[in-house]
Amino acid sequence: MSLDSVTQSVDEAVSGFFEPIAKWLGEVVFYTVPVGGTDLPLIVAWLVVAGLVFTGWFGLIQLRKFKLAVDVVRGKYDEKGSTGEVNHFQALTAAVSGTVGLGNIAGVAVAVSIGGPGATFWMILCGLLGMATKFVEVTLGVKYREVHPDGTVSGGPMHYLPKGLTERFGKNGKILGKVLAVLASFLILFFGLFGGNLFQVNQSYAQLVSVTGGEDGALGSSAGALFFGILIAALVGIVLLGGIRSIANVTSRLVPAMAGIYIVACLIVILVNITAVPDAVASIVEGAFNPEGVAGGVLGALIIGFKRAAFSNEAGLGSAPIAHSAVRTKHPASEGLVALLEPFIDTVVVCTMTALTIVIANPASWGEARAGEDIGGVTITSDAFETALPWFPYILTVAVLLFAVSTVLTWGYYGLKSWTYLFGRSRASEVTYKVVYTVFAVAGSLLTLQTLIDMADAFLFTLAVINIIGLYLLAPVVKRELGTFLEFVRARKADPNAGDGDDDQEPVKTTV
Repeated sequence: MSLDSVTQSVDEAVSGFFEPIAKWLGEVVFYTVPVGGTDLPLIVAWLVVAGLVFTGWFGLIQLRKFKLAVDVVRGKYDEKGSTGEVNHFQALTAAVSGTVGLGNIAGVAVAVSIGGPGATFWMILCGLLGMATKFVEVTLGVKYREVHPDGTVSGGPMHYLPKGLTERFGKNGKILGKVLAVLASFLILFFGLFGGNLFQVNQSYAQLVSVTGGEDGALGSSAGALFFGILIAALVGIVLLGGIRSIANVTSRLVPAMAGIYIVACLIVILVNITAVPDAVASIVEGAFNPEGVAGGVLGALIIGFKRAAFSNEAGLGSAPIAHSAVRTKHPASEGLVALLEPFIDTVVVCTMTALTIVIANPASWGEARAGEDIGGVTITSDAFETALPWFPYILTVAVLLFAVSTVLTWGYYGLKSWTYLFGRSRASEVTYKVVYTVFAVAGSLLTLQTLIDMADAFLFTLAVINIIGLYLLAPVVKRELGTFLEFVRARKADPNAGDGDDDQEPVKTTV
């Protein structure tokens, strides 16, 4: 029996068993209600409302403290002797690498095809709102993180939900927090294996095959797929063994590189079509409030834009605090401010650049997709770039590979922290997880397992329900932490050496 027939049999068997479960779960999690002639997914509304609430609660913090956030990333307010594993910049790039991915390339193309150019406007607005939510969850992630005796750090909703709720509400909060923590760990772990690992490897392999001769090319065979899977698994395994320091060292180089390559390509298309820029911007603004051919009109364009942004930047899902919690700092709110830059980079910059490039280039495939034809998002984006860069599919392949590898690495770390919360931090436990995760990377090039990936998406957004309930309950804690950090900033401005003395209080080290 050939490898192709084996993998196809596995795919069919898995899909046949899990498809009814995935379909039911998707209908529940992504339940929609008719609003203004279109369907509104309640989970998207849940995320957007959280962004609105926290934006108001913290007084437009994403705008007022944007410069301060940049200063913190630059190390202006670093303190000697701070507990943690990575600096602010490395924590930011590690988290960004988990959100900036194929969705920014293909998902945005789908959004502007269904919702028209105006979806871009609402996508930007949702990204700005998500900055406030990200600030809240990451501040909590650092506040309630666990610092282990060996200096490594664990954080995320599985830590701040039980500890924070216990602190605020006592015994009842402890019981609720523990249940929510176990659920959060399981949901993150499942998505990490399938959505953050298998799917990323599968899609990057598909793009690589498409530019190397297709199924008849050097990598089109099952042997080529196996070789690619083993290569990615080896790279991921080596980096994953090094922990967050190793991951941060890689992503702090990969993220700027992949973002740089992609944005430069976008700018080339924009410059080549510079005379079309004013009309493109006008169509985005006009399409936001007077869209043509969009189901549901303005509300339809708004929902599509919000949906794309919410799915892209993951604000409120509780995943990013896991990476940010490893930062070296004595002030949790300092990293919360750094984290609010994440949706800005992912959605306001990268997603908007993709959308603007497509609108300006106006490739034929985009018009066909808007007319109702089933055309893949990555094809539309590639065609847009190809109008100015005929060789762009090769650059896109490099970008896709960088996006995929960085995402696999980051979700490998997220999954590890969930695994160790559920099964303990013993060496055997950690090695078992890393072996399982690398095997999934190999399977990614051989299998699709689309049904399990659909389930993983549903699980990830179920996490948003759990996480945001905790964020509402713990928002007063974040308010206090922000006040403490702003006092430190004022003191540092008055005295540049403030906070660097030996008498500064160190965070209490605890273990799970």
